[in-house]
Amino acid sequence: MDREKVIKAIEELLDALGEDRSREGLKDTPRRVADAYAELLSGEGKTADECLSKTFAGAGGELVIEKDISFSSTCEHHLMPFFGKIAIAYIPDGKVVGISKLARTVEIFSKRLQIQERLTSSIAEEIMRCLKPKGVMVVCEAEHTCMTCRGVKKPGSKTVTYAVAGNFPKEKKDEVFGLLK
Repeated sequence: MDREKVIKAIEELLDALGEDRSREGLKDTPRRVADAYAELLSGEGKTADECLSKTFAGAGGELVIEKDISFSSTCEHHLMPFFGKIAIAYIPDGKVVGISKLARTVEIFSKRLQIQERLTSSIAEEIMRCLKPKGVMVVCEAEHTCMTCRGVKKPGSKTVTYAVAGNFPKEKKDEVFGLLK
């Protein structure tokens, strides 16, 4: 990210909105917005290789589920936040990963310009690629401020997406959905 270009763009945006950039509340806004975007988009270009590379021997065949992983992301259509919770379920094939590493994977993919559908499938694909489990399922439930604060204005509405990779039998999917209720 080119921080100076972001600062200049925010200055131009404030000018276009008819704001007085010299007033007290706006003096540091361009710098603060650049800092915020650096943080909000800090996952850009990263993979989960590092956090998913440390594995432990584990039994195969049973589910491992990490649920209620909070996240926030930035909608690439309106540059507005969406946020919610993600659950990751996988069927190990001889190795498991430390559970905090699943949350770190969510963090990597949520910290970039994103759409919920791609966020969900990217996490599933990355876990499949790095851990090579028998199968993985990711369920994401999120509230989109581009829908709750503008446009249709329906606060509290949630969008649910899920993605499956590898061999994840229907009975295991049903088990995951049952455990997430």
